[in-house]
Amino acid sequence: MSKKIDKYYDVIVIGAGHAGIEAAWVSGSMGCSIGIVTMDTNAVGRMSCNPAIGGTAKGHLVKEIDSLGGLMGRIADRTGIQFRMLNRSKGPAIWSPRSQNDRELYSIMAKEMLLGCENIEMIQGTIDELVIQDESIKGVVLSEGKIINCKTVILSSGTFLNSLMFTGHDTKEGGRYGEKSVKGLTGFLEKQGFITGRLKTGTPPRLDKNTIDFITLDEQPGDEEPVPFSMFSNDEFPKQRQVSCFLTYTNAKTHDLLRTGFDESPMFTGKIKGIGPRYCPSIEDKVFRFADKLRHQIFLEPEGLESNVIYMNGFSSSLPAEIQYKAARTIPGLENVKFVRPGYAVEYDFFPTTQTKLTLETKLVEGLYFAGQVNGTSGYEEAAAQGLIAGINAVLKIKGEEPFILKRSEAYIGVLIDDLINKTPDEPYRIFTSCAEYRLLLRQDNADLRISRYGNKFGLIPDFTYNNILLKQELMTAGLNYFKNTYIPANKINAYLQIIDSSEISQPENAAQIIKRNEVNLYDMLQLDYFKGNPLVDNLKSNKEAVRQIEIEFKYEGYIKRQNEQIEKFNDTEDEGIPADFDYLKIKSLSTEAREKLNKIKPLSLGQASRIAGVSPSDISILSIYMRG
Repeated sequence: MSKKIDKYYDVIVIGAGHAGIEAAWVSGSMGCSIGIVTMDTNAVGRMSCNPAIGGTAKGHLVKEIDSLGGLMGRIADRTGIQFRMLNRSKGPAIWSPRSQNDRELYSIMAKEMLLGCENIEMIQGTIDELVIQDESIKGVVLSEGKIINCKTVILSSGTFLNSLMFTGHDTKEGGRYGEKSVKGLTGFLEKQGFITGRLKTGTPPRLDKNTIDFITLDEQPGDEEPVPFSMFSNDEFPKQRQVSCFLTYTNAKTHDLLRTGFDESPMFTGKIKGIGPRYCPSIEDKVFRFADKLRHQIFLEPEGLESNVIYMNGFSSSLPAEIQYKAARTIPGLENVKFVRPGYAVEYDFFPTTQTKLTLETKLVEGLYFAGQVNGTSGYEEAAAQGLIAGINAVLKIKGEEPFILKRSEAYIGVLIDDLINKTPDEPYRIFTSCAEYRLLLRQDNADLRISRYGNKFGLIPDFTYNNILLKQELMTAGLNYFKNTYIPANKINAYLQIIDSSEISQPENAAQIIKRNEVNLYDMLQLDYFKGNPLVDNLKSNKEAVRQIEIEFKYEGYIKRQNEQIEKFNDTEDEGIPADFDYLKIKSLSTEAREKLNKIKPLSLGQASRIAGVSPSDISILSIYMRG
C-alpha cells in the first residue's frame, strides 16, 4: 500500500552521480526545492572508473559546465592531485585540461557542496515507480511504497538499471562494485511506452601500490604551472599535494596469456549482449582486434593521496580474475603486483534518445527528463553536461519560461546533445574534438566568453564574476585593436627575433603580423622595453588568459574568419523553424526512411533535420521547398 509523504519538491533527481549532482545543483541554485534520491548518501559523485576529470574534448565540457555555473570544475580543482593540459604540441583547438583526482575526497566534496545549497535535500532510497497522470509527471514511489509528489523528475541513474557485473563466468547483480542494481524502474517505464536497450561498460583491475616497482617505469608528472578548470578557483590552487602517474606496456607474453581466457570471456561467448564503447575497448578486445600490435599502453594512476590503490588504465577486462592476474604480472613493473580487485564489465539498461527532446525532457511524459548514461553516453563529463542542461530546463519549465538549448555552433554541450538526439548512436557516446565542426571557435580557453552570459542570466554566475569576464573581453578587444594599429621599429624587436630564431625585420612592421609568426610568444614579446610604461600592455601582462587568446586570434585569423562565416550559414538553417506537430508522413516525395526518422525525432528546425541520420540532402531540399511554399 503506497503512502503519501507530505514533503513536496519542485524537482526530484534520481541518482547522485555526475549527472545528478549538476541537475540538483543548478535547479537548486535557480531557486527550486530539490530532493535528490540516492541508494547511498555516502556514494555521491563516486567515481566508478578512473578518478580523473577532463581529457581530450571532455575537458572542454568541464570548462563549459563551469561557465554555466555547474560544479564539476570546482570539485575537480579542489580534489585534483595532478593537472595536465593535453595536446599542447598541437593546435589550440584540441588543447584539453585533465586532472587526476583523489577518489574519496571528490565524493566527500561533491556531497558537501550539494548540501551547502539550502534548497537541496538528500534522500536515501530506491525509486521503483513514477506517479504519472495524463502523461505528466506528478511524483515518485520509493521501494518501501512511499510517494513523494513533485513537479518534475530528472532520471540520472547511471549504469544501475537492471545492471549485471561480469568477471569470467562469475555474474552478479550490481551497477558498481559493492552496490546493488535498480530492478523495477525499467519495467515500469516500458509499460508507459518507453523503449529500452542494453549497453556495456567496463573497468580495469585495481592494484596494490606497495607491490609495484615504480623505479623501472616511465614517470608522467603533471604540469609545472597547472591550469584550473574553474573560474571560481582562487590563488590557493592547487589545493592538494601533486603526484605523478606512470607508464608501462603490455607485451607478447601478456597477449598470449590473455588469449587463453577468450573462451571464458562473457564478451566473446555472447553472455554480454550490450554494446560497449568503441573508443574505450577492453584489453581482450584490443588484443583480439589488433592482433598485429606488439604492445599497448598501460597508465598506472593513483586513486588518492592516502590510498594504496592504483588504477590500471588501459587494462579494462571481464576475463576470469586469475587470467587478469597472470597477464598483469607479465607487464614491466608489475612482476610482483597484487590485486586489490580484478576488473569487471557492467551491462545495464538505457533509453535510446529518439525518445527525448533537445531539452532532455522525454516526449512521452511531460516533466520527466533523462540525463547521463541512461541516454547512452559514456563518461563523467558527458553525464554532468546533460544533468546541467536537464536541471536548467526543468526549472525553466516550472517557471513557464522558454527552454534552454545550446546550438552546436555555441558549445561542445550543444554538439553532445545534438548528436545524441539526431544521430541516436547505438553504442555509448563519447565526445571528441572531431565531433565539433567549429572546434577552433569552441576552445576550452574561451568557454567563459562564449556561454557565461547564459549562466549569469539564470542566476548561476554571480554578477561580480560575470563583470570580470566582460572586463577580460574588453581588454582583449582593446589589445587586438592596439596590435593591429601598432608598428614596431626594427631596432626594438630584432634582438628578440634573433633569440627565438625568427627572421629579423629591416623596417617597422605591424605588431599583429609579427604575432602571427609560429616562433613568437606574445606574452614573452610583451616583456620588451618597447612596451614598458604602456598602461594597456601592463593590464595585458597581468592577464595571461587574455594574452593567450589574443595570440590565438591572430595566429589563426584566417581559419577563425572562415568558421564564423560557416556559423552564419549554419544559423540561417537553424532559424528556419518547423512546427512541433508537423506531419512528415504527408510529404510522399520524401524517402521512406526520412519520413520515418523525421516523424520520430520531430526536429525543431531545418538545420536539425539535416543532421538526422538517414535524412539525405535531397530530402532536406524537398522539405525546404515544402516549408517555404
